[in-house]
Amino acid sequence: MSPPYFLDALKLDAESAAAAEDGLRRDFAQRLKEIETARVFAFRRLNLARATTDIVAVAADEKAAVADAIAMLRGKLNWSSDSQARAEVLSRFAAVAQAVFLSLAPRGDGAEAAGVPDVVAAFESFERWYRDTHPNPFWILLDTYIPETPVVDF
Repeated sequence: MSPPYFLDALKLDAESAAAAEDGLRRDFAQRLKEIETARVFAFRRLNLARATTDIVAVAADEKAAVADAIAMLRGKLNWSSDSQARAEVLSRFAAVAQAVFLSLAPRGDGAEAAGVPDVVAAFESFERWYRDTHPNPFWILLDTYIPETPVVDF
């Protein structure tokens, strides 16, 4: 005996609903991953901006501020050796450090806000340059896994 005709129609409806649910879950997972990545990158940007500000704020002058900020970034990226690509990244980041330094510089009473560099724009410019010249966003560089080294007591 063959199954009643309505079971085939209901089976098609069930399969269609399952396919729609699967599609929604895939779309949701993809969108969630995009939002998660944006959040991670935003916090990395914030943390790097804080670290840069902390380093630059105690520097004696602009040259020292930029050098200290570059050294800090080199440390965060675990770059102990040099290469042309690394030198270019650090050189481009110098503009960010300089903008941070100038934004913290004391202003006279009549100083206009127009004279203060836009640090956010400097970060955006740096990120845009990196994105245009590299296959991945800059913030991926901070994904470097550093294995824990066991402490051995002799």
